[in-house]
Amino acid sequence: MNSRYREMKQRRKELMAQMEPNSIALLPAAPMRIRNNDAEYAYRQNSDFYYLTGHVEEDAVLALIPGRKQGEAILFCQEKNKEKELWTGVLLGPEAACEQLLMDDAYPVSDIDDILPGLIEGRDRVYYALGKDDQFDSRVMEWVKVIRSKSKLGAHPPGEFLVLDHLLHELRLIKSKEEIALMEKAASISAEGHRRAMAYCRPGVREYELEAELHYAFTRGGSRAPAYTSIVAAGDNACILHYNTNTAEIRDGDLVLIDAGSEYEHYASDITRTFPANGKFSTEQKALYEIVLKAQAAAIAAVQPGNAWDEPHNASVRVITQGLVKLGLLEGRLSQLIKGEAYKEFYMHRVGHWIGMDVHDVGDYKIDDKWRLLEPGMVMTIEPGIYVAPDNKRVAKKWRGIGIRIEDDVLVTKTGHRVLTLGIPKTIEEIESFMAQRAH
Repeated sequence: MNSRYREMKQRRKELMAQMEPNSIALLPAAPMRIRNNDAEYAYRQNSDFYYLTGHVEEDAVLALIPGRKQGEAILFCQEKNKEKELWTGVLLGPEAACEQLLMDDAYPVSDIDDILPGLIEGRDRVYYALGKDDQFDSRVMEWVKVIRSKSKLGAHPPGEFLVLDHLLHELRLIKSKEEIALMEKAASISAEGHRRAMAYCRPGVREYELEAELHYAFTRGGSRAPAYTSIVAAGDNACILHYNTNTAEIRDGDLVLIDAGSEYEHYASDITRTFPANGKFSTEQKALYEIVLKAQAAAIAAVQPGNAWDEPHNASVRVITQGLVKLGLLEGRLSQLIKGEAYKEFYMHRVGHWIGMDVHDVGDYKIDDKWRLLEPGMVMTIEPGIYVAPDNKRVAKKWRGIGIRIEDDVLVTKTGHRVLTLGIPKTIEEIESFMAQRAH
């Protein structure tokens, strides 16, 4: 565990090295969220805050002050409190924050209004996530007002406020070996969930029963929560990109699209598989599935260091458009159909997104209006799809209501790429063979 906190300490140093001279950075912990009345959602720390601290409690603030002789990394956190701990569990406390989290200094968060203005005073610039949290915006302004009120006595308030996100998110975009190992663990837990759901599936069960199989495997594997709301979409529901009602009965002849991933130690996985409820693809389902599978293979092959971010997407577009022309769902010249984005009727999203601590992870996709180049340590999803709307009168009835997506998480390596999400049937043969072995 100590190696993880050492890595976080190193991240703080890397961030401070990029900050302007004579500046301070402020990061708040995530607030607790109310679910209903006085019941709270399970607490999940803000990713930026956790990335730099490893602290999992609410009601905390990190201050980074590069070059401060008395200590550069200062954490304000909850004090030890026997009565509170009786109700909600053991608190770390400021003393242990220095020992365990390797902070230079730590204070009770109840003293922040007395201490922090003094730390900001004399700094020219304040970095923080401007506009993300109204409450924290107000607190920062209050601290600055305290300094301004003493300017006649020689106090020096900051003159510039800078957004911290860009510097921090560029750091988060490149994953370390330790981070990749956590993402692989999340992926292996998710793979077990997908296999369980696929094995349990048969006509007559409801979508939420498959969701239960997923979440059972996630929890048994050590994941405390899914990385996002699980999608279990049967039949026409698979044509709704972010469907998550998950209540419909699965019918014979349906394809089932499951988009679900566990979160492990604050790192996400994101996997989609599509399979026939009865264990056998129909002719039309097979034809469209093969196109999506080929598109995914082409997109994954384009994940190479030095390639532009949009190259995997463009590869998937070419394969899908070509396939739809061959089946007669699109008509015209390939180059014209791609240029005119005719494929968007069936494939309306991009091939992927960054993934890391957040399922839609941070990091710019463009630099100076140009797609950025892929670098080792970046991790992205590759998830092409074809969705034929149930009410699409332009195509033959046999194609309507088929929704297919195949998704894996792919790491950019020094020599190419590595798929992190292994161990789930993906080819038609693998899926049909796996489902044929189900206990009935």
